[in-house]
Amino acid sequence: MGGSHIFALATLGVALPMTVEIEWRRLRADELRRKAEEDAIVILPVGSIEQHGPHLPVEVDTMLGETVALEAARRVAAQGEPILVLPMLWTGLSEHHMSFGGTITLDDSTFLAVLRCICKSVVRHGFRRIVLLNGHGGNDNAMRVAADMLTPELEVPIVQFTYWYAAAEPIAAILETQTGLRHACEAETSMMMALRPDLVARDRIPLAKSNVTPEVSELVGGGMYRWRTLSAMSASGVVGNPEAATPEKGQRLIDGIADELARKLLNKDFWTLPFLSEPAHL
Repeated sequence: MGGSHIFALATLGVALPMTVEIEWRRLRADELRRKAEEDAIVILPVGSIEQHGPHLPVEVDTMLGETVALEAARRVAAQGEPILVLPMLWTGLSEHHMSFGGTITLDDSTFLAVLRCICKSVVRHGFRRIVLLNGHGGNDNAMRVAADMLTPELEVPIVQFTYWYAAAEPIAAILETQTGLRHACEAETSMMMALRPDLVARDRIPLAKSNVTPEVSELVGGGMYRWRTLSAMSASGVVGNPEAATPEKGQRLIDGIADELARKLLNKDFWTLPFLSEPAHL
């Protein structure tokens, strides 16, 4: 029905709606210059290549971070707001996963330098709104530092968020055995089942059950921090319950996260908040 309807409109000479391209890498330089003139939002998704337990591939954070960035951007573009998604930055800060193998990590200074170079390039081309969308927990602190450092330096609003914190409410409403997204868990396994079921080794999910040690908050409450390797926390490299994962749940998570991120990015008042102070006159 849908296909024949579109064909009929085309044969009648009726203009069909054009899909707006949101991927930076697919556009020409002249098209990107026009996007800058339109004050397009630019999203840089940042992930990692690191172990994800006995049942998931090492690209989980990169694949999921890019997916929610693109899906959110499509929703924003559908509302007429210009937006672009840069190619995924596929590596980040994953020293805490190195003992399991398969992990690629940067050090802090290199990671911050890469973020700085990318943001500076984007701003030099005339873009004035940058989003650092994080898909890996180990990147979170450094990406906030990057936003703090680069906002006054580049004099543009730089937004930083980790998608499972920014979309905590819809995630919590969908999960059945966890309150939020963790690592190779109910949430991440479900989303990978929805996106790439061929990469999920379902027969190895039971291997995720292993010895785990208490989290710091379980011992002393909130507000205290200690760096720990993942292997010191979980012998399998999993934190959470992948046995509760389903592809249906995964698709609901992707949609719910994208809807929530788009809603926040479309908030005009959010973008117009003052962020640089004028000199004080005493």
